[in-house]
Amino acid sequence: MHGIVCLALVVVAASGCQKKPTAPAEAGMQGMPVQTVAVSLVPVPQTSEYVATIKSRRSATLEPQVDGRLTQIRVRSGDHVRAGQPMISIDPLHQQASVDSARATERQKKALYDYNVSEIERQRKLFEAGITSRDVYEQAQQTFANTKADYESAVALRKTQEEQLAYYNIRAPFDGVVGDIPVHVGDYVASGAMLTTVDESKDLEAYIYVPTERSGQVKLGLGVELMDNTGKLLEKTKIDFLSPQVDSTLQGILVKAPIHATADMLRNAQMIKARVVWSTTPMAVIPVLAVTRQGGQSFVFVARQQNGHFVALQTPVTLGDTVGNSYSISSGLNVGDRVIVSSTQFLVNEMPVMPLGA
Repeated sequence: MHGIVCLALVVVAASGCQKKPTAPAEAGMQGMPVQTVAVSLVPVPQTSEYVATIKSRRSATLEPQVDGRLTQIRVRSGDHVRAGQPMISIDPLHQQASVDSARATERQKKALYDYNVSEIERQRKLFEAGITSRDVYEQAQQTFANTKADYESAVALRKTQEEQLAYYNIRAPFDGVVGDIPVHVGDYVASGAMLTTVDESKDLEAYIYVPTERSGQVKLGLGVELMDNTGKLLEKTKIDFLSPQVDSTLQGILVKAPIHATADMLRNAQMIKARVVWSTTPMAVIPVLAVTRQGGQSFVFVARQQNGHFVALQTPVTLGDTVGNSYSISSGLNVGDRVIVSSTQFLVNEMPVMPLGA
């Protein structure tokens, strides 16, 4: 009995002295698969955006040079007209009567002049034959000179009246597009009243006012990108005019850039956006989707290797201009950094990630 108890104690002691097996080490947390792009420097234009006004190099405001009542308007706003095409007519009856009177006077003076042309020749022959005296011949010469002067005066008056009559038909000064027509048939118009406008549909220019603080940077040849109100690029052009003085009202410097777009895209007095390209600088560019914001600060997540695995490091950045669907980065990133561009809404700082393809 005593031997059995001792044996039991020996067994218990022996089992207590055995080393317990160690638990296997916990496996590391699985990283989230993410897509990355490597940061590289690309040329990025440094720009400023302004409002530009489209103006035609040939734009005319049509005003009557005579008073009268409108009898006909042959065009509508937006019509394309050719140079010399009749557009608006003013009642010409009174002036037509003056023209008819001047023509009748001219015919009368012409008949008298023609008679005296024959008469002076006849008097010359009679004087040379000794039939008439010198006084009679000289009187005939004076009469001829008077009738000639009267006839020439009548011709000049008739031409003046006909030129005046032409003012009663308003014609297009050049090929172009008709603007607003604020008058109507039957309206009485006076000299100087605005009837309509004609704008040439080519040779357009963009008028841009650059702030005076940029006066040291603006120069001829700077690139300009013209865009519509939706941001669509219409044309790339260059500054070809720089005003030597500051506009006192706008406190800006007027610059002009030629436009070669068709009239269907742009019209006179239209307002568009103009982006002046000051210079081009190599900068880091990343997709817009890679940027997150917290409290007004912009961040990106950079996949960086630590202790043999990758983690997402939240990195503050300073954004520059947009370049298509990307942001240029002024500071915060280095060439070669691997910026995470997917699943950024699920990331937190120092979270394990697994860059795809890494």
